[in-house]
Amino acid sequence: MSGTADGLFGIHTQALQLWQRRAEAIADNLANADTPGYEARDIDFRKALSQAQADDSDGVRLAADQPGMIADNSVTGAGADAPLAYRVPTQPTMDGNTVDTQIEQAAYAQNTVHYQASLNFINGYIQTLRLAINGGN
Repeated sequence: MSGTADGLFGIHTQALQLWQRRAEAIADNLANADTPGYEARDIDFRKALSQAQADDSDGVRLAADQPGMIADNSVTGAGADAPLAYRVPTQPTMDGNTVDTQIEQAAYAQNTVHYQASLNFINGYIQTLRLAINGGN
């Protein structure tokens, strides 16, 4: 999202990116539940979001590859470089796999609720702006 949208919607644009990245990590864990030696990974949401806010505290920045050029920053943001950490296994299998499908499914459901809450906030804010612009029509 653009810098204007980040300022307009506050923390929710960065949160959406992190929730999306976490959903991808959990989906990877579930997809590899039967892969020998696979270690489950997850994102520390609070740490990643606070890091993203600290990195973005300067406001909107433009990066130039060459003089007169502006880099495409569409794939960067809070979720793009969120560090994945290995989960502490509750009971790894004999083949070294640390994915517990029940924990992963619960984490995915919880992540979906958080993602939807941030999305609902943004949608509600957009509706409020439309109402203010249109004057209630």
